[in-house]
Amino acid sequence: MGVKNLWDILESCKKTLPLHRLQNKRLCIDLSCWMVQLQNVSKSHSCLNQKIYLKGLFHRLRALIALNCSLIFVTDGSIPGIKLSTYKRRLNNGSEVVKNDTNSQQISSLKRNQGSEFSLMIKEAKALGLALGIPCLDGLEEGEAQCALLNSELLCDGCFTSDSDVFLFGARTVYRDICLGDGGHVVCYEMDDIERQLGFGRNSMISLALLLGSDYSQGVYGMGRESACQIVKTVGDSTVLQKIASEGLSFTKKGKNSKKSGLPNSGDGQFMHKCEEFSQVIDAYLRPKCHSADSDAVTRVLIQHSFQRAKLQQFCAEFFAWPPEKTDEYILPKIAEKDLRRFANLRSNTAGLGFNIPLQEVPVSCPVSGIVKHRKVQGNECYEVSWKNLDGLSSSVVPADLLQSACPEMIVEFEEQRAQGRKPNKCKTKTKKSEATVAEIDKRFQTLLLEIESESRAVRNLSQAPIVSENSNSATGLDELQDIIFDVEPTIVDHAHGTEIVEVINLLSPSPAIQTRKVPKFQQGNCEKIDVIDLSDTENDQSPEHERKASELRLFLTSLKGK
Repeated sequence: MGVKNLWDILESCKKTLPLHRLQNKRLCIDLSCWMVQLQNVSKSHSCLNQKIYLKGLFHRLRALIALNCSLIFVTDGSIPGIKLSTYKRRLNNGSEVVKNDTNSQQISSLKRNQGSEFSLMIKEAKALGLALGIPCLDGLEEGEAQCALLNSELLCDGCFTSDSDVFLFGARTVYRDICLGDGGHVVCYEMDDIERQLGFGRNSMISLALLLGSDYSQGVYGMGRESACQIVKTVGDSTVLQKIASEGLSFTKKGKNSKKSGLPNSGDGQFMHKCEEFSQVIDAYLRPKCHSADSDAVTRVLIQHSFQRAKLQQFCAEFFAWPPEKTDEYILPKIAEKDLRRFANLRSNTAGLGFNIPLQEVPVSCPVSGIVKHRKVQGNECYEVSWKNLDGLSSSVVPADLLQSACPEMIVEFEEQRAQGRKPNKCKTKTKKSEATVAEIDKRFQTLLLEIESESRAVRNLSQAPIVSENSNSATGLDELQDIIFDVEPTIVDHAHGTEIVEVINLLSPSPAIQTRKVPKFQQGNCEKIDVIDLSDTENDQSPEHERKASELRLFLTSLKGK
């Protein structure tokens, strides 16, 4: 698959990047390569019937969706005529096949078997992608060639493939492997790095394919990668293909190796035939059969497609036996994170243009309704946030840096509220610890009131004066008790009638009621406010026992007020 030993040649240019470096990128996925990788994992675990390869694909996709990656599946089309001998050799487990004398350029491409097991796996993967809002571009021939064209035309930021000949088709950024463990990473190759560090451009790599062998050519017998690289560097990237087209590979012969190479001399009858064969290989890499950048097929996949929740639930129920709740649990937090990244991009782009628009005035509504609490996930700073307008998901955890870029105002407000809420939280804890004490005080207070009421023989008749009564619920805790005893409303003066309405608390009732009555001004003296606590009728009850209990109650209430 690809050019022999090319990945080894490019090893020094390999970069391992954290997965988050892919955020906000549009990526093409060579679906056949991914399914081969995932199929091998399934076979190694003997779980092909359990659709492990589909679950692996699902988890890869949800990780990229959370990073707001715009994904495009690209599938293989027909097998190019120039590749038929290689394809047949693979079907025969590596055995050579008898070559047809017919010019390979004239051999038409061969349609793939749509009923094969692998083709059915591709159909399942496409159905999963469609439910997740991922479109699929069916290639005319080689899928990696179509990915390379989209990348070279700047219609995507990179390609996911393990076929090394993607560079020969013109790709600039290639992601070979993806790993989701420990935060995730990808293995990346940049054509700029290859050109700078190795001196190999696209033409040089096509020359390496002719020397070392590829899907389109068998290469030179006995040619090693170091020798091939040295030859190509000597000729130079700008002229190497012209030299091969005119001279064949005769310039690679060296002394005693000339016979072993099997290459014809310029005077041999095979020379022109070999030059024509090389030209066909070169043309197959430089001008592959693909959908053009302005074709309707490419335009359709570049349009944003929507996530279809019901279809995904149905798919996961059929292939994974998941209930809808489990499917939502896996995918909805990723969809929400994707929406938040898009909102963050909007604010970042707006700020880049010099417009610092407040959060409340942004034309697009922020998907986050509020911050629930601060969290740490695998040592990383995060926030648990609540979402709005997302059916099936109330809250989830997002990275702190993402929330900071999307809505820093919410973080500031949350931190201020949390700082203000520390003291009340401590008081609340103290109150919980003293619940038993409060209950004991309340019981004691109620007992005293009942004893005084039973021993009182007369109570001042408050009905002689106009009374406005307002019933209140009985106090069952320290806070409610203090409200009744000490929070007496100010006196209200009625100048028109020469009276003053005074708040009166009658503690002789087990559930004291707040009462008001009018008192003539000449009885007020110099007092502007009168708080009356009618403990007993002293004119009708002067018993020592009553006085003792009333005094005990006054001391008890005074001690409560001091606390």
